[in-house]
Order: sequence, then structure tokens, then C-alpha cells
Amino acid sequence: MGYIMAGDFRKGVTFKYESKVVTVVEFLHVKPGKGAAFVRTKLRDVINGGVVEMTFNPTAKFETAEIVYKKMQYSYSDGDLYYFMDPVTFDMIPVNREMCEDALKFVVEGGEVTVNFYDGNPFSVDAPNFVELTITHSEPGAKGNTTQGATKPATLETGYELQVPLFVNEGDRIRVDTRTGEYMSRV
Repeated sequence: MGYIMAGDFRKGVTFKYESKVVTVVEFLHVKPGKGAAFVRTKLRDVINGGVVEMTFNPTAKFETAEIVYKKMQYSYSDGDLYYFMDPVTFDMIPVNREMCEDALKFVVEGGEVTVNFYDGNPFSVDAPNFVELTITHSEPGAKGNTTQGATKPATLETGYELQVPLFVNEGDRIRVDTRTGEYMSRV
């Protein structure tokens, strides 16, 4: 186990704090004219996703936490459990619905995801930043409607609904930004 001092915090650093595992989302080293320097941070709990703001003395020391990110394939679901396969060992890893709900809005069976592990246990699932999916339902755009930026609702093959431009039709494959859930382009 390694250690890190608050003065060495950078975005993405993961460490143990008060029996939790947290990741630095934002940090700022503050050196006031009077008084001691400090580090202002925004920390995200890697297990439950909660975000807190904290300040630390730059010499405060914390135990680092090792997070393993593994590329896996979504295989199938069975009730509230979703199974992901390691493409190297073919091991099947079950994950609770809450840990992968957001990712599955954009992933079909056989699709690639990143499963995040701490201490050998999965705690969250991330979809790739961009995915290509097929539109399964969308009303046709109104003829003659040439309004700039006009959109209509569409449903993807995963069941996720989003707004798309009027020229996009049912059956089209589109590129989606999974971080925002927004339409990017037709494929």
C-alpha cells in the first residue's frame, strides 16, 4: 500500500478517507497571505457516487486505493443481476442493477463496457464515451418543417429515449455521447 499527501493531490487520484474510497474530482492549492496553506478538494465516493467538498492540510497523509478498470462484455440479465464476461478468461461477473443501470441505457448484449473493481469486487460499470445504436421508434419529421435545430423524440434499441434532428428516421444507426445522453450524428 502506498501513501499520498494532500499537497500531491491531482484529479483522478483515489485514496482511503474515513473508511471510504474516494476519488479527487477537483482540487485547488490555496496559499493565503496570512495563515497556513491548505488544499480545497471535491471528492467522489467511488462506491455510492456521493460528492463532498473538503479542505486538508497539505501535509495530511492518506493511504492510496487501487482501482482496477477491466474491459468486459455485457452478456445477459437474470432478474436484478446483470452478467459481464471477461473476454480473456471468459469468467462471468454478476453485478447488481444499481451499479450498471446508467451504462445499460447505451449497451446491447455483447457490447463492451468497463467494469470498475476495488478489492476484487465490482462497484460500477461504465459505457464507452460514444456508442452506435439503432433507432427502433421515431415519428417521421413533419414535411416542410425546416426550423433550425428542430428535434423529435426517438427510442433506441436499448429502450433509451432521446431527442434527434427531424431528418433522422426509424431504423437509422446513430452515434450517441453516453456522458450526456445526446445525439451526435448519423452513422
